[in-house]
Formats: sequence, C-alpha cells, structure tokens
Amino acid sequence: MQVTSMHFKATASTKLSNANLQAALRRLQGNFVRGRADRVAEFGNYEEIRSAAAAIRDRALADLDLYLQEFERNAVARGAVVHWAETREDVNRIVCEIARQHGVRKAVKSKSMVSEECALNEALEAAGIEVVETDLGEYILQLAREPPSHIVAPVVHKTRDEVSDLFQEKHRTPRKTDIAALTREAREMLRQHFITADMGISGANFVVAETGSTLIVTNEGNGRLVTTLPRVHVAITGIEKVLPTLEDAATLMRLLPAHGTGQTISNYISVTTGVKGEGDRDGPQHFHVILLDGGRSELLGSDRSRCCVASAAARA
Repeated sequence: MQVTSMHFKATASTKLSNANLQAALRRLQGNFVRGRADRVAEFGNYEEIRSAAAAIRDRALADLDLYLQEFERNAVARGAVVHWAETREDVNRIVCEIARQHGVRKAVKSKSMVSEECALNEALEAAGIEVVETDLGEYILQLAREPPSHIVAPVVHKTRDEVSDLFQEKHRTPRKTDIAALTREAREMLRQHFITADMGISGANFVVAETGSTLIVTNEGNGRLVTTLPRVHVAITGIEKVLPTLEDAATLMRLLPAHGTGQTISNYISVTTGVKGEGDRDGPQHFHVILLDGGRSELLGSDRSRCCVASAAARA
C-alpha cells in the first residue's frame, strides 16, 4: 500500500477544484452519511448494542493469543491450513508459495483491504499469475490502474461518464451510460474469470474461534463465487478480526451494515468453514487462512488500539 499522507495538503487543494470529484462526493454524503444516521435512529437501543459489541471486541483482544490458537485448532480440524504472517512480505511469500504448490495460473479476488496493505496483486503478477478483481468498484479501479479511495466504496470518486469511457476503452464495446447496462457488461466480462480461476482470494470481516470459520460481508454475489468455485481458497485477514463465538459475530453484524453502508442488512453474509466435503456440490478442495500481524500486536493495550479496532469491522 502506497503511503501518500505527506502530500495530503497539496492533493486536497488540487482535488477541491475537481468538479467531477466534488459531485461524486456529494452523492456519498447523501447515500452513506444520511443513511448511517437513519439506520442508527432505527435501532431504538443503539447504545446498548454498541456497548455489547465493544465488550465483545475488548474480550477478544484481552485474550487474543488464546482465541487465535482456538481458531487455528478448529480451522485445522475442518481441513483448513492456517498460516501466521508477521509482515506483509510474509503474506505475499505465503500466497505465492500456495499458488506454486497448486499450479495456479489465475486468481480471482473479492475485495480485501489487507491485500491492498500487502500489495499482493503486484507480487502475484511478478510471479506470473493473472489476478482479477471481482468487486465492481475494485474491478473498475484495476482497469484504470488506480488504488481504492475508500475502504467501503473504493470507486466513489468516479462518475458514471468516467466509467463509461473506461469500459469502452478497455472492453472495446459500444459506449453505455445506463448503470444497469454497465453493471451487466462487467458481470459478463467477469463470468469467464470465475469459471477458469484456479484460486480465489478473499479477506475476512471476522474469524470465529469456536468454529474455525471466516466470515465475509458483501453486497455482490462475487464473494461467494470467489470462495466456492476455485479449487483453492485463500482468506487473508488481520489478527484483530478474531471473535470468540458465532453469537458474538451475530451481535456485531447488527452494527456493521448500518455503519459501513447505511443499510439495515447486507445482501450476503457468508461463513466459510473448512474444505469441500464428500457430497458437497461446491466449495474449495484446499482452504488456507493467513493471519497477519503487520504491527497490530504492538498496538494492543495502547491508546491507539481502540481507535484501530473501532474501524476494523468495516474492512475485509
């Protein structure tokens, strides 16, 4: 992940005069900010749920090592392989090793901010592996060769006309301006990649210690295609995402969509446990989970830890 904070003032000054960007951000203000406020108002007992969620996260962090070990035991018992990565370089090395082990030529990805943190796409491409982003926003940015601008709405800075021009150029198809038509075109382009990919890569909003499961929250069906169609599934997440129980995950799931996108509930909540079993119609033959430290353990017990954990649930 490229660090550009030192250029913030100069960049902000330039972007404030960008009419297209300002129009896109005004839509974000209406859709997300007001939506979040409306969802919170609907709770009635919001502070009670919020306090319960904070207590769950505090409990998990207080005994982080124990819950991570419990997760590993239960994941391995269900056929998964758990890897521990101290640095982002370790993540890239492990994924490339898994790809070589299984003869992977193409990987499809569901949005993962941890993979952005690690610059995983570049590492896989350097190893000769084709990587295809499959979330609509991330797919658009991959075509444009740009980094995401937002952890939930990565392409919020682009207008419909800009996407229309991009698709016309990259897909070599007639220019479309209807949103439904643009979405269908992306779906048609991605379908063959889902079918032919050897590896699926996802993040994890949570990992559940008691079941050895990973959990992802999405509004697009690509997350399930990425985690069930390829013969190899690799889930990459930070160590702070562990929760003790599925009941704990259910509590936090009451808050995540409201704060993430201003929704009452997301379209898809997918819990992945182990590998494809005998008689199962879909699922990976090989399931790997990579748990990244990446400096996270150094934050435990510090004033910054609560701030970091508060935002973690919205990131995969």
